[in-house]
Amino acid sequence: MLETDHLLVEQRDNGALWLTLHRPEALNAFSGELSVALAERLEAAASDDEVRVVVMTGSGTAFSAGADISGADAHERFDVRALDAANRIIRAVVACPKPVVAAVNGVAAGVGCSTALAADLVVAAESSSFLLAFARIGLMPDGGTSATIAAAIGRARAMRMALLGEPLTAREAHDAGLVSHLAPDEEFPATVERLVGRLTRGAPLAQAATKKAVNAATLHQLEPALERERTGQTILLRTADVAEGMRAFNAGRRPEFRGD
Repeated sequence: MLETDHLLVEQRDNGALWLTLHRPEALNAFSGELSVALAERLEAAASDDEVRVVVMTGSGTAFSAGADISGADAHERFDVRALDAANRIIRAVVACPKPVVAAVNGVAAGVGCSTALAADLVVAAESSSFLLAFARIGLMPDGGTSATIAAAIGRARAMRMALLGEPLTAREAHDAGLVSHLAPDEEFPATVERLVGRLTRGAPLAQAATKKAVNAATLHQLEPALERERTGQTILLRTADVAEGMRAFNAGRRPEFRGD
């Protein structure tokens, strides 16, 4: 199993496995190492009898800013491998028979948003936000969000987030039904602890059966969505628009998309 400083792993005595994205200097943007390490830990938790609940959160002021597209050559090194790593994480979250909680302590953007919203319960600090930033750099949403967000808040709100790249505040996300819990920043840690404590004291077999049934009823389009997103994103990654979008992002300017 990959060991990396980019992911902090803590197995607590109450059965909660805490997985903390730990690249605070990059707002916990997903590196290749972080993606693989998170996927491996989630997959291992599925069959670990010591784990009753999995908690995902971020170090510092962000949950995750999404994929790491920093650097002048980002468009040349960002390819389908990043999509496959993201999809592996989403599949591991959904398939895990243990409840998975996303404790969103700050911005959750791009694949960071995808990862958080794949969780069974999402606790959002009031200062956090949710953003599908893909359109801003010439890409389409991935990580299953074309299915998970539409299933949670409907087509119209999903289109607004995806096409316009508009962030939702934590309160807006809660009011829309995108996240399960909202907490003032000062009460956020205690709220997460209380929720995780309730889950660790729950009946594991019943929780697993409940998760499987609800996901089967609401996320039956997840696998087709992941494949559609992978195909579409692979094509888009070869376009001049994406190269322009990533250059503009790193230069801090507005991109000029030409449709090629």
